[in-house]
Amino acid sequence: MTTKGQSSVQFLKAHLALNVHSVERSIEFYRKLLGIEPLKVRPGYAKFDVQQPPLNLTLNEVPFNERGALSHLGLQVATSDDVLRMRERWRAAGLDTYDEMQTNCCYALQDKTWVRDPDGNEWEAFVVLQDNLAATSMCCTTGTDAQGETVLTCATTGAVVNTDAPPDCCTLSAAPPVGIAR
Repeated sequence: MTTKGQSSVQFLKAHLALNVHSVERSIEFYRKLLGIEPLKVRPGYAKFDVQQPPLNLTLNEVPFNERGALSHLGLQVATSDDVLRMRERWRAAGLDTYDEMQTNCCYALQDKTWVRDPDGNEWEAFVVLQDNLAATSMCCTTGTDAQGETVLTCATTGAVVNTDAPPDCCTLSAAPPVGIAR
């Protein structure tokens, strides 16, 4: 970033610090999610130094009762094939996945696959296929009903929505649970 009269700052990577109930359980999940070992593990703390995409991810064991204001986290990839490769990698590692293909989310047509960590934080691997869609169709997929009519379906709840005013449903709260396979 550069501001008038200031020199630019060289950013190395984003840093994300997550509060977790159990560092050990979360390490198990993030090893599978990221496909790497943590760089540092201490009592109540772990750090993953992710090279691709560049991310400094830390896990901090602290007591808390509910999830915070975090909506979800994501890894944007280049193609739908990359989404499918991530899904297969996560499944091979024992994670449950939930797919949303050709979904209209956040005013963009996307293919995505989801997992959930032990504390309920949802991660998506996604590709943006088309961006800046109309504000009237957020988080919906287009399909046909039994009569062959075109309908919009909320990607997270599966409900057919009113095409005049589709809901803002860009959260996974109603989606099938995803997470570590048992």
